[in-house]
Amino acid sequence: MKLLDKLTTSKETDLGSEPVGRLLATLAVPAIASQIVNALYNMVDRMYIGHIPETGPMALTGLGVCFPLIMIVSAFACLVGMGGAPKASIYMGRRDNAHAEKILGNCTTALIFLSVTLTVLVLLFKRPLLYLFGASENTIGYAESYMTIYALGTVFVQLTLGLNSFISAQGFSKISMFTVIIGAVTNIILDPIFIFGFGMGVKGAALATVISQALSALWAVKFLTGNVTVLRIKKKYLRVERHILSPCLALGVAPFIMQSTESLLVLCFNSSLLKYGGDTAVGAMTILSSVMQFALLPLQGLTQGGQPIISFNYGAGNLDRVKKGFTLLLKCCLTYATLLWAVCMFLPQLPVMIFTSEPELTDLSVWALRIYMASVFLMGAQNACQQSFIALGNAKVSTFLAIFRKIILLIPLIYILPHFFSDKVFAVFLAEPVADAVAVATTCTMFSIEFRKLMKKR
Repeated sequence: MKLLDKLTTSKETDLGSEPVGRLLATLAVPAIASQIVNALYNMVDRMYIGHIPETGPMALTGLGVCFPLIMIVSAFACLVGMGGAPKASIYMGRRDNAHAEKILGNCTTALIFLSVTLTVLVLLFKRPLLYLFGASENTIGYAESYMTIYALGTVFVQLTLGLNSFISAQGFSKISMFTVIIGAVTNIILDPIFIFGFGMGVKGAALATVISQALSALWAVKFLTGNVTVLRIKKKYLRVERHILSPCLALGVAPFIMQSTESLLVLCFNSSLLKYGGDTAVGAMTILSSVMQFALLPLQGLTQGGQPIISFNYGAGNLDRVKKGFTLLLKCCLTYATLLWAVCMFLPQLPVMIFTSEPELTDLSVWALRIYMASVFLMGAQNACQQSFIALGNAKVSTFLAIFRKIILLIPLIYILPHFFSDKVFAVFLAEPVADAVAVATTCTMFSIEFRKLMKKR
């Protein structure tokens, strides 16, 4: 715990009085680093498995079909953690730490309950689910082997992701970052040992992941039961109270939908592109979605860093600081999103080259990236506004916006637009920027209206 104490004493943030710009930098930089490290975390398994002699390609494909299911499992941690943490921040701003600790305790119990439930469900239904997500007779063995071991470590995944949100919400950004780094570094070290050294293959990759998540979970629990944290996990608050947990789950629905529907979007895009453009178009979509997910990580880190500032000061009634926090967050998000748009429009070959060197796939991906990312400069406003709704505790609107962009707009457009264009592949890729433009206009309008109402209410 000496390292823990050093990290904490070197970073003490006062969410209610420190300059907003300094606070956002202090909280967002580690959050961005955590997002990037977490993405690399997932890539390491693929990298090592892909190099297994003879069986590598099939094993890699088998692992690939596991990820939609893994994302759904992770989404339940978002439901609890990303719903409860902003609520806890708001009550901390009101100087009601006892209620905030009740939220933490209730959410901890909910995470454990969900872990047990998900473990049973995945173990019982993993085979049909993996077939649904694209497994074949050649890859189902690898996918099932990985998913069986991964499912047994579900409790560690839930506790790591869910509890880490409460660490960030208190302003302990470095501790939160180390929760991720501990797991990532352990995974990088253990992967080659288990996969190649012990000859365990895919099972070794899964075991390395479970052990890594277990260490991260232990770190998070140790901190939240220690003397440094402001909010502690206390036995007396572990008993679930409906009036405590229900508002947290209601607020967590939006991040849950955003996370869990990613796998549904992959299925919709791939089925439509396979119909109109074949395997090459599907390959291009894989590259595009990878670029989009990785490139938007800094936006997620920025909003994660801004959430405690907005939530705490909203709870404390410091409305000027809430406005300053949101305005600065919006400017930073728009600046980054515009730079990302410029790269995709004028230098699209740079991100594409990371994933492929095959000429036909490269040409199609470069062409498609300009279409797919045409409205990405608007996503800065989308992320800032949508996540601020969550930070302010507005569950209904944040949930509607999460459903609106992906379910109401994007998925139908994937299937509708090809009927209006001769180039069907172009039409499928066009669904993304059209949905983004409409969603951003709707989100900004609603935020402008609701933000004024919330300020008057406080």
